[in-house]
Amino acid sequence: LQRGFDEYFGTIHGVSSYFDPFSLVSGNAPAAASGTNFYYTDAISDHAVADIQKSADDGKPFFLYVAYTAPHWPMQAPAEDIARCKTNYTAGWDVMRANRYQRMIGMGLMDANWPLSPRDSRVLAWTNAPNHDWQITRMATYAAMIERMDAGVGKILAALKETKADQNTLVLFLSDNGACDEILQADWYDLPSKTRDGRPIKVGNNPAVLPGPDDVWQSYGVPWANVSDTPFRLYKHFVHEGGIASPFIAAWPAKISGGGNFIRQTAHITDLMATCLDAAGANYPTNFHGHPIVPTEGRSLLPIFRGEERAERPLFWEHEGNRAVRLGKWKLVARHPDAWELYDVEADRTELKNLAAAQPEKVRELAALYRDWAERCGVLPWDKVPPVQSAKAGD
Repeated sequence: LQRGFDEYFGTIHGVSSYFDPFSLVSGNAPAAASGTNFYYTDAISDHAVADIQKSADDGKPFFLYVAYTAPHWPMQAPAEDIARCKTNYTAGWDVMRANRYQRMIGMGLMDANWPLSPRDSRVLAWTNAPNHDWQITRMATYAAMIERMDAGVGKILAALKETKADQNTLVLFLSDNGACDEILQADWYDLPSKTRDGRPIKVGNNPAVLPGPDDVWQSYGVPWANVSDTPFRLYKHFVHEGGIASPFIAAWPAKISGGGNFIRQTAHITDLMATCLDAAGANYPTNFHGHPIVPTEGRSLLPIFRGEERAERPLFWEHEGNRAVRLGKWKLVARHPDAWELYDVEADRTELKNLAAAQPEKVRELAALYRDWAERCGVLPWDKVPPVQSAKAGD
């Protein structure tokens, strides 16, 4: 509530159990998982629906931010959901990547001229990989988590329709980054050693333990993250396309025509603030309590929704030393501490043909833009960032 919202339900700590989440609050008051069938994703959805209904009763417009934690690890979901999803992944990751790639081309989402990136070099071919049942269960659990979230989004959209707010509500749906290839380790700071009722937690990607229950903390690992990021390279943490290309859906029946169409223009997460302000007819403030506010970086998406073309402008990323700048069809990107790579993402969105050696002037041009942005926005080189002290979950 100290961040501008009138009401809040959710966790303060970013990573937690889905069946009994640590640091759950309602408003500013500690809350506990209620009932025998509590599942955090469902609770988020149900509270969002209640907020929509309350806004309708009050007759007031609303801004609702539904921040699901799914499908972030730990991989936890109801057993019946996992069992239903398992049959979808028995063919293994190689077949899944190939099938997804072809389906994306058939949908018109991907250009057939963009090759499928090679399987991650750390991943064995499915036919040579051990522990198939465990691997299938990992991906099935991840999928089950997404299905619960998807059903929750459906409940929210149904609530908008029931309250007759669906036509004049702008709905924006996106993920925050690419798939996560992290392999859980028991000594990570944000992993508890016990459940809140005292049972020991089995932490780590141990094939002898299947994911899903509340006392198992696992991630789905490199192989399935490689599937989720089809057809791109790399993952969360990185700023190659596999780390930053996020699914994004916008719906506003009263304002956006041609539902179901793809928009090919490039947009950035910073555009969301400008879009919400534009939609609400609000102005971005210049100061708060006498302190100047840094101007917003983004630009409204409403012109795009109306079918207009926005002028290209440079876009920037930095995360853990990984850095990138994109301007038009050109993307300059580096994996820390490696040198810059240059890609023509109109012809090579999967970033397989590095043109840095052939286009040194373009590298210098984009690198200069990045340096100017980093200085203006206070982005430190990764080796200059001071260490952060963090407390272990539950402390």
